Amino acid sequence: METEIKLLFKDPEDLLAITSAGWFDSYCKDKTPESDNRLINTYFDTPDRRLNARKAVVRVRTYDPGDNARYEHTVKYGGAVVNGLHQRYEWNLPSDCSRFSSEAFIDSVNEDDDPLDMLKEVLEGIKDEELVPLCSVEFTRKIYTFRSGGSTVEACIDIGEIRSGEASDDICELELELKSGDISCLMEMAGKIMEQTGSVTFDESKYHRALRLHDSVKGNG
Repeated sequence: METEIKLLFKDPEDLLAITSAGWFDSYCKDKTPESDNRLINTYFDTPDRRLNARKAVVRVRTYDPGDNARYEHTVKYGGAVVNGLHQRYEWNLPSDCSRFSSEAFIDSVNEDDDPLDMLKEVLEGIKDEELVPLCSVEFTRKIYTFRSGGSTVEACIDIGEIRSGEASDDICELELELKSGDISCLMEMAGKIMEQTGSVTFDESKYHRALRLHDSVKGNG
């Protein structure tokens, strides 16, 4: 299960400045990003949005779009969001293909992830040809590893934009995903960062923000 807290910053300058802060040094011993990529998340659903009705998301993530693009296919399901703490079931699969296939995904996904029986229920009756791109976001991501109280946290600095037609919405957030350890450590870390930066917790995922913008533009069209 994915467990993370999203912190919203007022602008990219404030967000990028955290790498020079003293508290950043206390959590991150290596200030060189482990990863620095341009990403495009494309979210798929059926035209009648059956996946959304099941509280599920199919995402294809493109790393560094271009001739050397790489892909990751993801299914997220259910879970809850409380005061910025997001917990969801999640399955991931690296791929050399930009097209999502339910059958191939189920056959190849790591059995160490969340329960496969649950994944099969999520994708039941969803034919590959029914899935269409619904909305997308593009952003840059810098990844650092934070450690505190015996817990390891993946810290992602995300800056970018959600677009639909002429409408847009900024992405300017720090994602703190618990990789090992206790949720209480994650929440304590987030609380200290908010005290130092003035950032706030944020309940909406990139997918739901993109979907909301898409629907608002479509409704005005």
